[in-house]
Amino acid sequence: MKSIRVISLKKEQWFSNIRSDVLAGLVVGLALIPESIAFSAIAGVDPQVGLYASFCIAVTIAFFGGRPAMISAATGALALLMITLVKDYGLQYLLAATILTGIIQVIAGYFKVAKLMRFVSQSVVYGFLNALAILIFAAQLPEINKMDSLGYLFMVLGLGIIYLFPYLPKIGKTIPSPLVCIVVLSALAVFLGADMRTVSDLGQFPDTLPIFLIPDIPLNFETLQIIFPYSITLATVGLLETMMTTTVINEITGTEADRHQECRGQGIANIVSGFMGGMAGCAMIGQSIINVSSGARTRLSTLVAGVFLLCLVVFFKDWLAYVPMAALVAIMLMVAFTTFQWDSVKQFRQHPAAFNVVMIAVVIVVLATHNLALGVLTGVLLSALFIINKLESAVKVVSSCTGEMRHYTIYGQIFFSSSEKFFQFFDFKENISKVVIDLSHAHVWDITSVNMLNNVVQKFKDQNIEVEVIGLNEASSTLIDQYNQSS
Repeated sequence: MKSIRVISLKKEQWFSNIRSDVLAGLVVGLALIPESIAFSAIAGVDPQVGLYASFCIAVTIAFFGGRPAMISAATGALALLMITLVKDYGLQYLLAATILTGIIQVIAGYFKVAKLMRFVSQSVVYGFLNALAILIFAAQLPEINKMDSLGYLFMVLGLGIIYLFPYLPKIGKTIPSPLVCIVVLSALAVFLGADMRTVSDLGQFPDTLPIFLIPDIPLNFETLQIIFPYSITLATVGLLETMMTTTVINEITGTEADRHQECRGQGIANIVSGFMGGMAGCAMIGQSIINVSSGARTRLSTLVAGVFLLCLVVFFKDWLAYVPMAALVAIMLMVAFTTFQWDSVKQFRQHPAAFNVVMIAVVIVVLATHNLALGVLTGVLLSALFIINKLESAVKVVSSCTGEMRHYTIYGQIFFSSSEKFFQFFDFKENISKVVIDLSHAHVWDITSVNMLNNVVQKFKDQNIEVEVIGLNEASSTLIDQYNQSS
C-alpha cells in the first residue's frame, strides 16, 4: 500500500532559498497583523483570536501543507460565516466548530476531494481572481478615507518604492520591495514626527503566547447539531479557497503542489488553531501573492511569517507604533493590481462569449455576496451549462434512402441533454421496410440516451419496420449491453 506523507522535512523544501524566504516571511508576517485583526472584528471576537489563528495556522501548514510558499491564516471569507455562531453561542462554540472543521478537512483530504478542481475552468479562475482583486482594493478604501494629505503622500511614496525599487541595480532584486516600503516609510514617519495612523491603532494586542485549551462546551449530540452545519460550511469554503489559491500560486511559480496533502494540512492547522484559541482559516491568496512576489519559494517563508507575526504582537508590539498604515495600504494596493487579470480585459473581444459571460458572472456574484465559494460554484455551473449546450448543438444526422431502406448516420455526443433531440431526428411514419442507424460517428454516454435509443428501435418495430444499429464503439456497446441486461 502506498504510504501517505503527513509532514514534509525535505531540505529542498526548506533551505534552498533562505534569504528570500526569510525576507518575504517578514513582509507577510507584518501584513498579516491588520488583516487578522480586521477578520476578528468581522467574526465578532477579540483581536487575539484572529492573531492566534494566523500564527497557529501559518506555522502548522508550513510543516503539514502540500504547497510550499503558500500562506494560510485567518481569512475574511470564513470570518463572514462565523458571525451568527459567535453571536448566538459565543467563542467556545466557535473554537469547537473550528476543530470539527479541521477534522472534516482531514477526512476530505484522505478521500481526495481536491480532484473536483478539474471542473474549474480558466474563465472561473479569471473571474475569481478579478473579483478578489476588486475586494482587496475595496477593503483599503475605508483606511484611505481616514488619511490626510500626509497619509496620501506616504501611500503614493510607498507605491513608488514597491514598483521602482526592483529596477535598482544589484540590490533591487535581492530585497523584497514591500519590506523596503515598510522600513523606509516607518523611518520617515519617525524622522518627521508624523502624526498618522499606525498598525497599533487597530486594536489591543495579546500579552501572552497562545496556550492549549479544550473548548468549554457540553460534549453531547445537541452541541454537534449546533456546530456541524457551520463546520461543514467552513470546511467547504476553506478548501475551495485553498484550492483556488493553490492553482494561482502553481501558475505563478511554475510548480505543482500536492493538493490532497494541502487539504489534510489545512485540516490539521485548523484543529491546532481551535485548541489554541484561534478561529478557522484557510489559504490567503493576497498574502500568498505577496510572499511569492517577494521571492519566496519554500516552506521556510510560511514558518517565518507565522513566528514573526506572533513575536511582533506579543514581544515587540511597541515597534508597531512606528509602522504607518499607509505602508500596508500601499502593499495591499499592489496585491490588488497584481491579482487582477488584465489580460482578461485586453483580450475580451478575442475570448469566446461563453468565457466572458462565466468570468463576469463570477465577479458579479462574488462582489454581491462577498462569498468566493458561491462565485466559483456559479461559474462552474455556468461553464457546465455552456458545454452541455455546445455538445447538444453539435448533434446532427445525415439521412439517405435507398429503395425501402432508410439510413440514418448520427454525429455527436448522445447524452441526457441531447437524447430528446436525437429522438426527433427519426420519422416513424415513413413507408419503408428497414432502418439502419449508424452510430460510428457518435458516442452513447448514459442511461438516458440508451433508453432513448431503445425507444427509437421499439418505435420502428411497432410499425413493422426492421431496425439495424451499427457502428457502436466499444464503450457505447458495453453500456447498452449492461443496461439491457439489468432491465
